[in-house]
Amino acid sequence: MSRQQGGNGGGEQVSLITGASRGIGRALALTLARQGGTVVVNYKKNADLAEKTVADVEEAGGSGFAVQADVETTEGVKALFDEVARRCGRLDHFVSNAAASAFKNIVDVGPHHLDRSYAMNLRPFVLGAQEAVKLMDNGGRIVALSSYGSVRAYPTYAMLGGMKAAIESWVRYMAVEFAPYGINVNGVNGGLIDSDSLDYFYNKVEGMAPMDSVLDRIPANRPGTVQEMADTVLFLLGAGSGYITGQTLVVDGGLSIVAPPFHSETGGPLSLPPRPTRDA
Repeated sequence: MSRQQGGNGGGEQVSLITGASRGIGRALALTLARQGGTVVVNYKKNADLAEKTVADVEEAGGSGFAVQADVETTEGVKALFDEVARRCGRLDHFVSNAAASAFKNIVDVGPHHLDRSYAMNLRPFVLGAQEAVKLMDNGGRIVALSSYGSVRAYPTYAMLGGMKAAIESWVRYMAVEFAPYGINVNGVNGGLIDSDSLDYFYNKVEGMAPMDSVLDRIPANRPGTVQEMADTVLFLLGAGSGYITGQTLVVDGGLSIVAPPFHSETGGPLSLPPRPTRDA
């Protein structure tokens, strides 16, 4: 990666991505690899997937290694950054991507669900950022992945959406406190992104509305891709975003800006016409 793309003033960039063995994390790892530099692939359980990601990173032109660490635990977060410090001695990019939650109506949420949601989503970002700052001796970039459940309410998403909203708030506070260190902190808020997580939410959560009922309400008329999310994160890690900090960029095809009545549900003269042409 070029020397101007945030963080280290010279040499290869070192990027740590939590939950990088699949989905958005994997797409970002490969995208970073094509820019050069070192990618640290964090994973919780599936060593085979993580090693496959590392192999693909190297094939794409970067270097990398996998680190097994359960960031749900404070010990896991510490062990992850200890390994980065031991093997690399520094860090330029920290991307907090790993997330998990139970999907339940609020009346069915127990104290243990709340505790785990906090431990799996918000706490790893805050503790990880604390550790990342210690390794960013030449400045750097921190990016947290969020979702549109942070600003919109929909069935069974209260626990994860609440944690994502908290993460976006922490992004703002960190941006102010870390700016004197030359560290930018931003978020990326994804809408319906075509991934294993989206498939689980719409096809495995019992009673969930079918995804087809949502797609025609997205102005872009399709889900986003993990590559589109990765490209947005890459922008926030790069030189072009040097004066952007404390912000959360929304990648949702327009989903979060529409409201009922939806264009897809209108008819007659209110139906959206085909794109006009100069011959019309």
